[in-house]
Amino acid sequence: MAFPRSTCYTLLWCGIGSVLRLLPRQRVRLASSLLALALAVATVTVMISIGAGALQTVRDQVAAEGINILYVLPKPRLISGVRTSKTSGSLTVEDALDLKRSIPEVRETCWWRQDPTQLVHGHENWMARVLSISPGCQSVKGWLPIAGREITDLDFERSRQVALLGHTVVRRLFGDADPIGSTIRIRHVPFSIIGVLEEKGVAPGGYDQDDIVLIPYSTARHKVLGKNESHVEVIAAATYGREELPEAAASVTSLLRARHRLQPADPDDILVRTQLEVEHFYEEAGATFGQLLVMLAAISLLVGGIGIMNILLVSVTERTREIGVRMAVGAKRRHILIQFLIEAMTLSLVGGCIGILLGIVGARLTTVIAGWPTIISPQTVATAFVFSVAVGLFFGLYPANKASRLNPIDALRYE
Repeated sequence: MAFPRSTCYTLLWCGIGSVLRLLPRQRVRLASSLLALALAVATVTVMISIGAGALQTVRDQVAAEGINILYVLPKPRLISGVRTSKTSGSLTVEDALDLKRSIPEVRETCWWRQDPTQLVHGHENWMARVLSISPGCQSVKGWLPIAGREITDLDFERSRQVALLGHTVVRRLFGDADPIGSTIRIRHVPFSIIGVLEEKGVAPGGYDQDDIVLIPYSTARHKVLGKNESHVEVIAAATYGREELPEAAASVTSLLRARHRLQPADPDDILVRTQLEVEHFYEEAGATFGQLLVMLAAISLLVGGIGIMNILLVSVTERTREIGVRMAVGAKRRHILIQFLIEAMTLSLVGGCIGILLGIVGARLTTVIAGWPTIISPQTVATAFVFSVAVGLFFGLYPANKASRLNPIDALRYE
């Protein structure tokens, strides 16, 4: 049965007025309940903003690796059922070149191998990842300098002893000094520093992307690793479009099985991973993290909701005679029920608004103090607001129902 508009306004103002009348009588209890709910809503806001910030950071880092790239790696070898760091097969430069020639979806390929090596400059030394790269890697992987110049085709052709440094290496070996034009030694071989790479920070996998040195693969093979060293650790292939990645991955697997002379019954000796799979993995991890945050926030909301329910139960007890008088002059049970629900929702909305403000401030402080990225979006604020209304409605039902079921005669006799 719908209420007339005038009745709705009356119930609304009665509910708000009842909350205001509670202030002088239950200041401490009301303040503690509002504080508990405000902190709960603030926790929800901060948790959601941290989760959104973390997920966006992962997306940005994955996108920085390239959105249309697939990676080919040798498959780890199993010895007595235990996975080892050794591989069951070997990737070669010829494999990478054949991928570009034979697969129409592949726009460019590159390859590299990684050798953790001690770097020496003057009296300073630092262990870093030295990546011996092919010409296409700078464009495929976005390994481009922000200072100095990139490694040119002529550098690759003539096996020049040139290097690009990541920010971490620059900081460890040179401090605040400009490294361009200086020389470092890699396995006693001098390399001239021609540029500093763009800073990328920590990868989703947890390693420092700036703790690297890039040198030409041809130079590494002839002057550092030895001419007989021809295998590569990773082949990266860039497709023309993101939608071509699944088809390109299947073609890469088929082509390399043929090149490695594997029989149909033989297992693959390589692993092919696309950026789509990497994104899906981190999206699932982010969703799990978000669910954990929601569970923690729900516990906080439970505490705040119980506080509101307690204050309303006390209010029902103190206003028993008032409820009896209202029923005696014609108030229906549903009027009493709705009035107390409005009181509960008013309390929750006040606590929710305070909590949202505290949550926004808390999220900003989290970014400033802890350095964690946070995102306060309209959806975050709306979610916190809806949570606060839901808490008031849910935890206000029991006190409201208790008030509406009072016997008018017993209520009038209550002292």
